[in-house]
Amino acid sequence: MPLQIHNTLTGQVETFTPLESGKVSFYTCGPTVYDYAHIGNFRSFLAADVLRRWLESPLCERVSPDGATEDAGGYDVTHVMNLTDVGHMTDDAAADGGGEDKMDAARKRLLDAKKSGALPPGANIDPNDPYAIAEFYADAFVTDARTLGMKVVEDAEQDPSLLPRPTHVIRDMLEMILELIENGHAYVASDGVAYFDVQSFPDYGKLSGNTLDKIRAGAGGRVADANQAVKKHPADFMLWKPDPTHSMRWNPSEVLGRDVPLKEGYPGWHIECSVMARNRLGDVIDLHSGGEDNIFPHHECEIAQSRGATGAQFFARYWFHPRHLFVEGEKMSKSKGNFFTIRDLMAKGFEPAAIRLELIKTHYRSNANFTEQGLKDSTRMVERWRRFIEAADTSNDAGARNDAVAANYARAMNDDLNIAGAIGVLNQWIGAVSAPTKADAALLREFDGALGVLELKAGATAGGSSDDAAEIESLIAERNAARKDKDFARADTVRDQLAAMGIEIKDGPEGTTWTRKAAL
Repeated sequence: MPLQIHNTLTGQVETFTPLESGKVSFYTCGPTVYDYAHIGNFRSFLAADVLRRWLESPLCERVSPDGATEDAGGYDVTHVMNLTDVGHMTDDAAADGGGEDKMDAARKRLLDAKKSGALPPGANIDPNDPYAIAEFYADAFVTDARTLGMKVVEDAEQDPSLLPRPTHVIRDMLEMILELIENGHAYVASDGVAYFDVQSFPDYGKLSGNTLDKIRAGAGGRVADANQAVKKHPADFMLWKPDPTHSMRWNPSEVLGRDVPLKEGYPGWHIECSVMARNRLGDVIDLHSGGEDNIFPHHECEIAQSRGATGAQFFARYWFHPRHLFVEGEKMSKSKGNFFTIRDLMAKGFEPAAIRLELIKTHYRSNANFTEQGLKDSTRMVERWRRFIEAADTSNDAGARNDAVAANYARAMNDDLNIAGAIGVLNQWIGAVSAPTKADAALLREFDGALGVLELKAGATAGGSSDDAAEIESLIAERNAARKDKDFARADTVRDQLAAMGIEIKDGPEGTTWTRKAAL
């Protein structure tokens, strides 16, 4: 069975067929680099990473553009994720870009932090330099994403165009805006703002289920009263805003080298993704993902802009939207103390493999509940998988590939990315194997190619790195030597030293393993 995936655009589960045989173009709306990404952000990013990994897996049945089954398994995926560094407003739901630019909000927050001596650890940032702010938080995101095994950031080490930034494509955004004005899909209002004319695009609202009448009545997205007098329709959204005082601004005529009807200012949030996807992947792409909060207005606006500029029937043919993440049954909030970044969890002793597994193991179209118990369960599951693969690697039995289990695993993953079902198949199989073989190790690694858990380095936890892993291993070796010499007093002293470092050790048939004490 080929991959069946829920398409937000149609509201149906559909067989995935690519535009080009053997290849998939995939765009993911990435973070706005004005702060550390939190675990809710990463739930969406990791769901996209798992989808990408499954599409690449040899276990994923490949089909041709006409739906015929192909002999080979797995696709060649080009995955792009933007890092937004300008134009994303603090009021996402406002059709006309309400609030302030998030990079300006970051500037104010960091100015206050600098005055109080509370800048982020290791941050030597000039709060008045928005480019320095963006660079710091972009680097932090890439580090966290790499820690969790996101392939798009790994690919970008060789091809930086896979992690594009809006500030690098201002010229292209201006050209698309002018293209939209020329073909009647956009206009410059009396306030100098360039707006997209939603009434010029009959399919506006198809992705989200909104209608222009609902939006006019205020049901589909908030609009600022002050802007309505100059707009043709309340849902018309900003493409370019003149503002000679904005911290990040450009003179369109200077950028383009010719006179244009746009004044010094900055781009809207929506236009950036249309441009960056088109630049790297083409006019029409296979897949587009983002959190469900992106459906309206952001993705609705992307579709209107892209199709308005290209005249194509589609912008993205399949839309993939993971749902929200709750923590202990509640919405994340700094005031409630349940707001976590990846670094927060690692500092509390949880390792990346367990964090990744906990964030991906709930079906992407269900709200996920991130809990302390869930993290502990994921930690134990990771340890179980590692013990299995270690035993299999040391087996003298080559064994044979279990094709029936592989087929069941693939069936679950092809069922709208049913990760919980796939993990169930994996765990049931492991539980039934008393003497794992080398073939079993290879199969588990094949399964993990989509999950991306076992490839993450064990012991990389507290402080955000595994820099002290060598010291821990050395102390464990010292303790084992003391036990062998029957110097139990010394062995107990080393155990106490490890405990003071937050390290729990466990002696078993395969030797001594260690984990960090962890609690939310």
